[in-house]
Amino acid sequence: MSDSYLTAEHRQLRETVRDFAESQVAPRVELMERTGAIETDLARAIARQGWIGVTIDEEPYGGMGAGHLAKTIIIEELSRVSGAMGAMVQASQLGAAKIIHYGNERQKRTWLPRIADGSCLPSIAVTEPGNGSHVLGMQMTARREGRHYVLNGRKIFIGNSHIGHLHGVVARTSDGSNGLTAFLVEADRPGLTLPPHPETLGLHGFSFGELHFDECRIPVANRLGEEGDGRDIAYSSSVTYGRPNLAAVALGIHQAILEQTTAFASERVRYGGALHQLPNIKLKVGQIQSRLMTARLAAYHAAHLLDAGVPCDAQLMNAKLINVEMTLDSARAAMEIHAAAGLLADVPIGRYLRDAHHIFAPAGTSDIQLLRLAEIALGQSKGDWSQRLSAALTPARAPSALN
Repeated sequence: MSDSYLTAEHRQLRETVRDFAESQVAPRVELMERTGAIETDLARAIARQGWIGVTIDEEPYGGMGAGHLAKTIIIEELSRVSGAMGAMVQASQLGAAKIIHYGNERQKRTWLPRIADGSCLPSIAVTEPGNGSHVLGMQMTARREGRHYVLNGRKIFIGNSHIGHLHGVVARTSDGSNGLTAFLVEADRPGLTLPPHPETLGLHGFSFGELHFDECRIPVANRLGEEGDGRDIAYSSSVTYGRPNLAAVALGIHQAILEQTTAFASERVRYGGALHQLPNIKLKVGQIQSRLMTARLAAYHAAHLLDAGVPCDAQLMNAKLINVEMTLDSARAAMEIHAAAGLLADVPIGRYLRDAHHIFAPAGTSDIQLLRLAEIALGQSKGDWSQRLSAALTPARAPSALN
C-alpha cells in the first residue's frame, strides 16, 4: 500500500540513492564501526549529490525542489546501508529547514545554494546539558551589543557538530517564553570551539557532539527572523523536519533488519532444514515484516501530507513514534533469531540495534509523541505547525522535478 504514494520518479530516485549507498557507503561501514571516526569525506561526497537540498526550491536556489516524500526515500535508502550517514543527511536537511522557513531573502540567497550543491553542511543547535528537550528551559545567552550579538553557553547532542559549516543556534535574549532568538553561526567564528567528540553507543561515523560559545560575536544580520522567534523556529523545525526525518532513518534501519534476518534464517540450518522452518522463527519474521509494512505506511503517509501542505502534525508525530518503537521491537526480535551469532562484531544486527536506540530521543521521545497525540485527541492541541508553515512548504512537485 505504501508504494501507492510513489511516482515513477520517486522509484528512480530510490534506485539512484540505493546504488550510491551500496557502492560508495557500504565499503566504508566496517571502518566506521571499527574506529568510530567521523566520516567527513563520505559526508561531503553524499552532500555533493544534491540530496541535502531535496526540499530547497530549484529556482532561484538550485535545490531539487522534490519535497518531503523524496526526502524520506533518500534518508531511508542511506540508512538501510549506514544509519550514521542517514543521520548525517537528516540532520543537514533539518539544518536547512530554519533558513527555508525563517530566513530573509539575503540569507536564503547566501546559504541555500551552498547547501543545495553540497558545499555547506548545516546543523541546528537547540539542546543544552541542563534542559534536554525542554526548549523553554534554555540557558545559553545572546546579548545585543550595537550591530552584533555575543553568544555564551553550550549546546550538546548536536548532529553534524564537528563537520558542519553553519550552525543554527537558538539562545536566550530575554526572559520568558518569547525570549528565545535564533542565529546563523559560521563554524569558523572566533569564540566557537568544539571539545573532543564523545564515544557513542551507535551511529559510528556520525558527528554528534558539543558546541561551546565563549563571547562568540556575530552580526545582527545573522539573526533568523525577529527577536523572540527562536521558540517557533525550534518547535517548527522539530515537528515538520525532525520527526519525519528520524522516522525515515528508523525505516531504513528496519529494512536492513528484515533483510539481514531473512538471509540469516534462510542460510542457517537447524534440525535438518533452514532455521526459518521452525514455527517460532517464522512467527518472529512475520512480525518484523508486519511492523515494517506498518511503519513505512505511516512514514510515507505523513510525508505525503506534508508535501500536500495540509495539517498533519499528528501524522508526523505518529510516524516518528511508530517507526522508532517498531524498529526497536524488530531489532530485539532479530537478535533473538540470531541468538549468539548476533553478538559477533561481523554480524550487523547488533549495529542496527545500537543505531536504532539513537533515534529514540531526538525530536521528542515516544512519551512526548504520545502526550502530544493525547492532547490532539482531547482537543487540547496548541496548534498545528505544519498548517502554520504550509504556505512556505515546498509544494508536491510535478514528476519532472525529480528528473
